[in-house]
Amino acid sequence: MKASTDANTYEDISSSNNIGLASSVFPEAKLPNSGKCSQIGVSTRNAPLRATNPKDIPHWFALRTTYGREKKAYDYIVSHNGTAFYPTITTEKVINGKRKLIEVSRLPNIFFAYGTEEDIKFFVYDNVNLPYLRFYYKHIHTGAHKTKIPMIVPDSQIRSLQIICENEGADTLILQEEVEKFQKGEKVRIIEGDFIGVTGIVARYHGQQRVGLVIEGLLTAVTAYIPTAFLEKII
Repeated sequence: MKASTDANTYEDISSSNNIGLASSVFPEAKLPNSGKCSQIGVSTRNAPLRATNPKDIPHWFALRTTYGREKKAYDYIVSHNGTAFYPTITTEKVINGKRKLIEVSRLPNIFFAYGTEEDIKFFVYDNVNLPYLRFYYKHIHTGAHKTKIPMIVPDSQIRSLQIICENEGADTLILQEEVEKFQKGEKVRIIEGDFIGVTGIVARYHGQQRVGLVIEGLLTAVTAYIPTAFLEKII
């Protein structure tokens, strides 16, 4: 969906916080069936189970590779009963003088895998088959002490990222940086249109009202133009 901004939009969050939306019931996220852009490999091996130890609870983990080998790592994990999400986009390239459509990573060297921490360690610590695969770490500072832990991405953020990636031809953006405009402001859920189910911060960006998803320390995913009528405020 691509349209010009109308008068009934949110103000830029940097200048106003006074505009709100009426809250309503949370709708189920509806993921498109097409895997053209968002490659998702799924198995039943990592189905959520009841667990008392937090490390026994499955999550989405951000993983990194070297030298653009994220697809190779993704393919290996899926072929060995793992669950992974590898965001891609279709682009046109000239190969041997001929124009061809090929899929390339939307997040160079980055993809996501689902499971318990031990599940993911099975692949990350496999230095025979996956010597180029590592956790993407989150750094925590406590006074002068600094520790790092594997980055966990909430399920809701992965769902939103999948939806945005599926709409690759709709003026969407996936940026490997945190866009300040989408870090603070009115949190909303998209309830109609191609981006239904996405949650994030609404703001004006590149001259249009959009919703941005910020995965801290990793990326910002931005929708195309979203009419105000398609939004509900999250309280």
